[in-house]
Amino acid sequence: MLRHGGFIEQRTDKALQMLMIDRRNEFRELAQTILGIGSQKMPMKDMEYFVLNFCMDVNKAFKCWSGENELPLNSALQTLTIVRQLSRGKKTMNELAHLLNISYNIAEEFKVVYKRIE
Repeated sequence: MLRHGGFIEQRTDKALQMLMIDRRNEFRELAQTILGIGSQKMPMKDMEYFVLNFCMDVNKAFKCWSGENELPLNSALQTLTIVRQLSRGKKTMNELAHLLNISYNIAEEFKVVYKRIE
């Protein structure tokens, strides 16, 4: 389930299912990068929730980086962890920026879909 508060479980499940229709490849790409798994299938149960939680972390961190929210005490460690997980095996900053964009966009799209579900 989502670590981030304020989400109802049934609505979260439905929103994630809807998001997976269009974003399955992005979820797989992030899962492979974060966990270092080369399989084409989702390697573990509830992988979608794991990736969605990571994307929500990136989204939350960006709001701190951009000055929209206050910096929490663990901000530097969280940022380093996110960048290190996404940059594993990458050769350029463009590849890292691409994965950051995917993560941010998935979180934003999830929030939009979640709000539309009743």
